[in-house]
Amino acid sequence: MEGGGEMGSSYTPIISGLPDDIALFCLARVPRRYHHVLKCVSRRWRALVCGETWHLYRREHNLDEAWVYALCRDNEGRACFYLLDAERRCWKPFQGVLPQFLKRKGIACEALGKKLYLLGGCRLSEDASDEVYCYDASTNSWEEAAPLKIARCYCVCQALNGRLYAIGGMGSGSNLCSWDTYDPNSNSWTTHSNSSVFPEIEDSVALDEKLYILCGEKVYNPRAMSFRRGTSLISPKPEVLAYDPSEDVWQKIDNNMVSGWCGPAVVVDGTLYVLDQNSGTKLMMWKAESKDWVAVGRLSTWLTRPPCHLVAVGRTIFVIGMELSTVVIDLNMAANVDGMMVCYSIPKLDCDVDVISCKALAI
Repeated sequence: MEGGGEMGSSYTPIISGLPDDIALFCLARVPRRYHHVLKCVSRRWRALVCGETWHLYRREHNLDEAWVYALCRDNEGRACFYLLDAERRCWKPFQGVLPQFLKRKGIACEALGKKLYLLGGCRLSEDASDEVYCYDASTNSWEEAAPLKIARCYCVCQALNGRLYAIGGMGSGSNLCSWDTYDPNSNSWTTHSNSSVFPEIEDSVALDEKLYILCGEKVYNPRAMSFRRGTSLISPKPEVLAYDPSEDVWQKIDNNMVSGWCGPAVVVDGTLYVLDQNSGTKLMMWKAESKDWVAVGRLSTWLTRPPCHLVAVGRTIFVIGMELSTVVIDLNMAANVDGMMVCYSIPKLDCDVDVISCKALAI
């Protein structure tokens, strides 16, 4: 407990007259949208709300709330952030992207703990970058993290067991059959390489304590069915590879999984869901026991604007398309009417933005 053991003259209780553990019990139940107000009460409260104790307490007691952040690119090619206001069912502009990332392409984005990380990227006139910055949601500020061991552009990034994995991508004049692992506790990266890892990867998920990457010979139209970018891949055929960090081993996965992974993916309660955008939009679920794909239901073409991205908060899936048009699916209440899923939508923006990545960050 921060300051809990300091009983000298400099000690200041969180709430006068209450033990700190009781004060934390009360304050931790304040909804996240009011945390900025708590930070204005006193330095003691600000230190508490911005500290790790607060974050861990809310997570351990199932009090943390996840907000959805969207990294986008506007019609002038500049990167920008938007935050989903779930209560008002609308998107609103969020704190600006750092200047060094404004014009970069191929930026990787991932959430870990209470921070949102931006990695690498490149410009037409510059090689791939090794820079890493993170946004701390509790302090509402950006800070620089340790640089990647290898500069990367168009890599994928996943969080697993408290670490970040930056996989594949393009380096300075070459493709990368390698990955970097980030330990936030030591603020350091380690590099690994394996010829099995294809440099160009379409998508990735963390599932069953492993990292799964989708790569293969596919070409996507970034304005139509693309869920990452419109580039051809060097792999002779579509493949899914799984990496087990505990064994440091990559292995090829059953072809049945490959055949159905044809769109953006998300994991909910240990189950893999994919949005098939090849003919309309249809949510598919991977059944690991029988090794086949099952249709959950179709989404109205009036609501979705492909290419879409998926992000999950609890058992709710957000399908986020062009101009941040959003369809929200509650899997606990999912039902079909004539094959169409029952869901609700959030209106798109009036401005032209393309979605690069969507992440959920909980505090």
